[in-house]
Parts: sequence; C-alpha cells; structure tokens
Amino acid sequence: MKSLRILLVFAALIAAALAAWWWWPDEEKPKWVMAKADQGAIVQRVAANGTLNPVELVNVGTQISGTVLKLHVDFNQPVKAGQLLAELDPAILEAQIRQSEANLASARAVLNNAELALKRNENLKSRGFVSDGALDGLRKDVETARAQVAQIEAQISRDRTNLGYSKVRSPIDGIVVNRGIDVGQTVAASFQTPTLFQIARDLRRMQIDTSVSEADVGPIQPGQPVRFTVDAFREQEFTAKVRMVRLNPTTQQNVVTYNVVIDVDNKDGILLPGMTAQVSIVTNRKERVLRVPASALRFRPPEADAAAAAAAAPPEKGRRAAAQVPRVHVIGESGALMPKEIKIGITDGRFTEVLEGLAEGDEVVVRAVAAPTNNQTSGFRFRMF
Repeated sequence: MKSLRILLVFAALIAAALAAWWWWPDEEKPKWVMAKADQGAIVQRVAANGTLNPVELVNVGTQISGTVLKLHVDFNQPVKAGQLLAELDPAILEAQIRQSEANLASARAVLNNAELALKRNENLKSRGFVSDGALDGLRKDVETARAQVAQIEAQISRDRTNLGYSKVRSPIDGIVVNRGIDVGQTVAASFQTPTLFQIARDLRRMQIDTSVSEADVGPIQPGQPVRFTVDAFREQEFTAKVRMVRLNPTTQQNVVTYNVVIDVDNKDGILLPGMTAQVSIVTNRKERVLRVPASALRFRPPEADAAAAAAAAPPEKGRRAAAQVPRVHVIGESGALMPKEIKIGITDGRFTEVLEGLAEGDEVVVRAVAAPTNNQTSGFRFRMF
C-alpha cells in the first residue's frame, strides 16, 4: 500500500508538471519583423497591355463595282508598288466605252453639219439673203454641238479611267497581311470603298498601341525604354522605346485612357501583327539611393501599440501624422514602438526612396509577427520544445 501511495503521488507530481508546462503563461512582448534601410536601385515603371501592329498598314480598295475575275496575290506574299493584285471583270466597262465612242461619232457628225450650215449661210448673208438673227441661231447650233462633243470626250476619258481601276495594283512595297476577296465575289463601291487587301509596308519595324490610364500617363515621355513580353514567347523579354503619347483620349465607362505608341524592332520577324503585349515602361530609374521596403510605410501597429506610440511622439509630429505625412515605425531606446516621419522620393512598389529622416543601417518595422492561436486560452499559449 505504501508503494502504491508513492506511485500515485509521483504520478500526480508529473501530471502537475505537465499541466504547468502546457499552460505556462506567455509574458513575452510582441515581436516585429524588421528591415534595414540600405543603398540600392529603384526602377519606377508603368504597366499596360497593348497590341502589336505594323507601323504602316494600307487598306487597298476599289473605286468601282464589279465581279472579281482574277487574283494575283495571296496572304503573306511580298508585293512591289504598282504590282497587279487583282482584276475585276471589265466587260461592262468596255461596253460602256464603246457606247460612248459611238455617241462621240454621232456628236461629231452633228457638229460637222452645223459648221457647214453656218458657212453656207455666212456666204448668203454677204449677198443679203439671210438675216442676222438666222445667222446667230446657226452659230448657237455650232457651239452646242461642240459642247456635246467635249462632254462625250470627257465621258470616254472617265470610262477609260474606270477601266483602269478594274486592275487593282499595290500602292506601296510591302507584304499582304489580309485578303478580303475571292474569285467570283462581287464588290460594291456605291456607298464606300470596300477593302480588298491590307498591305503592311515593313514588318521588321512594328509598333505597340497601348492604353494607359490618365493617372499613369503623366511621367511617360518619348524615348523612355520599354520591356514587354508576348504569350507566344513567354520566356523571352523584348526591348522597345516610347515614340509618342497621342493626345486624343478614349473614354469608356468614365475611364480616360491615352494611346501610348511604342516602337519595336522586329528584325528577326518573330513578332506578328495582332499579338498581345504585356508592357512595362521605365519612367524613372535611380541607382544608389537610400531605400526601405514599401511595406514599412504601409505598416500600422495594433491599437494598444499605436496609442503608446502616439503618446511617445512629440505633439506636433502627432498632428502631422494625422495629416498623412509619410512615416515609418522604429524601436526606441526603451524598446517601445515609435513613429518616425520621413521624406520620400520615387517608389517601384517594393522599395521606396528615403530623402530625409533615416540613415543607412537604421531598422524599421515591416510587420508584426502574429502570435500562434492554437491551444491558447486566456492569455496562455502552447509552448513547443
């Protein structure tokens, strides 16, 4: 029995020790994740999406209606200026020219008769057989016949020009990127010129048309370097340069954007028209500047620590902090959290330039370390070995 009592007492002592170890109160102070102000580079960028397009894209159309008789080029085919691209059926135009030529022959015959009649009557007038009024009427008939001849000659000239338009030719040297017609198709040019072909002058030089919001377009200037990627080559990054910011804004659902045109060197020919580009425009770059993590400026301490920090700060600084002056938090000599105002420069989202208020090597609070909540009750916390 005595041995049993000793064992029970010993077991109770072990249980008490385990309970004390399990529920030992956590009296440690909150911990903070710190970061040092250091020297480094900050690259400020504007991100946007855009579309690759040829620098010069010409829509080739026709000024006359007709049926496509022949096609001489196809997609992706290089062409020269003046090269024949397609032919429309010229039968109706040729018949119209023949009709106009017949009308011209008839008008010339009328003119010839009018001139002969005027000449005979002028001879009769000299002998007093014809009045001045009759002679004036004959002169009018001659002028009318001449005008009719000139009108028909102009009509023939127009018909021959239209016949020339039945042969569609390339206006520039380039490559056919789109063909919108097939043999046998009827094109109608009654209301607007139909687009038969699209020809890009040189695909070795392309451009990216991007939409940049009005909030980001301010620092963008011509000549700034650009890096971009396309989905077709995910692992490859391309370089480019800003050409211009077009002044014509676009408004959609009350969002104002501007077209930033970016010049692209496509000497390898791997970039194709219509590809979507993810663009990063470098608007500012500084190499060796004092910087801190941007999260240090976003850090806000818990309520209790914030109250203590506000009480520790000078009154004028407390009022300025309320006015959203940039500030970070440091650990004071007493170990308490202290706010510290700084003057900042550029930021790239990860780091922020510090102009005043900190020195290299100063530590700032980035975030608080959250205390574990498992097996924790009434201020007590489970302790690991």
